[in-house]
Amino acid sequence: MSFLNDMRFRAFCYQIGAIGLVVAAAWTMFATASDNLAKQNIATGFGFLARQAGFVISETAIAYQPTDSIGRAILVGIVNTVKVSLLAAILGTILGLFVGVARMSRNPLLARLALAYVEVLRNVPLLLYLFLWYSLIIMVFPPVKQALNILPGVYLSNSGLVLPAVFLESGAAIFALFICAGIAAAILIRRISQQRRVATGKSNHGMAFACLALVLPPLILWALGLVSFGWDIPQAGRFRLTGGLHVRPEFVALLFGLLLSVSASVAEIVRAGIQAIGPGQWEAAAALGLHRSRVMRLVVLPQALRLIIPPLTNTYLTVFKNSSLAIAIGYPDLVMVSNTVMNQTGQAIETIAIFMGVYLGLSITISLAMNWYNARVALKVR
Repeated sequence: MSFLNDMRFRAFCYQIGAIGLVVAAAWTMFATASDNLAKQNIATGFGFLARQAGFVISETAIAYQPTDSIGRAILVGIVNTVKVSLLAAILGTILGLFVGVARMSRNPLLARLALAYVEVLRNVPLLLYLFLWYSLIIMVFPPVKQALNILPGVYLSNSGLVLPAVFLESGAAIFALFICAGIAAAILIRRISQQRRVATGKSNHGMAFACLALVLPPLILWALGLVSFGWDIPQAGRFRLTGGLHVRPEFVALLFGLLLSVSASVAEIVRAGIQAIGPGQWEAAAALGLHRSRVMRLVVLPQALRLIIPPLTNTYLTVFKNSSLAIAIGYPDLVMVSNTVMNQTGQAIETIAIFMGVYLGLSITISLAMNWYNARVALKVR
């Protein structure tokens, strides 16, 4: 029985026991729920995903009709969630970077305005801001019958902004292939130009050539007539606007609220990262004759990035989870679509399990991506 005195063996047994208790508790809850649902003649399982949805989704990023399956409807909700969250994360990061740098400005007015921006956005619940932006859009802009014709084919009303839409009439596959090739070429050119700049110490036009490599392939396709584009021009009817790209007020209010919330958090993270860099870096760069703006861009921010990435991960996780507040203003995200499915099918446990699993999967994906990038930019100890 000497193995009982082995700490590693006992630790392994404790872990197995803990896992067994969790599995037993989960199985007990599942069995109890299944028995109760069976007594009430409520179906269980995920077979309902193949049924016809039978409801309209006001905004779809992928093709969807009420005759499609419930699984397709949930997929539309997932895509809508990812779309608004990803846009909010990107735009909020850019805005937060500028606000964070402004917090460190020598101009007292600019620094205090940035401080006020951060404090106002961080200390009021996001849900209240969503109500505020949505109410402003609905109350300030005119109804659809009196929509403002800002430019030819561009209409603005309390139902959103309608723009002319561009679509591919032919050659979609080859166009996507050339876009991917352009992106790969741009990344390769940018990397080579950076390596040459480090090796020679001379500036080059790598960014310009990378941008050219990105836009040149689709332009060549268009010039050769291998792809053709069409325009969908909005038309003002008696009661509504038809055609074009419709940017709805629910999407705008949610995007605006999320990106402002993200920008305030990012601004504080950026400020903390900059302040963590020692004053010696500023002084050494200034001694080389660099302007303060170039010191910030070329010396301080690249070093601060290593400190900014870990807390930034939590901010990105929060914005994806906060997107579930969209149900309060009627944006058809995953939660709102799932709520409609629950009301129609009565299978609440399965539906809740689906969108919990989706949020868990998105969070793990974001964490893995940010951890990979953090390891890539971290200092290598040799």
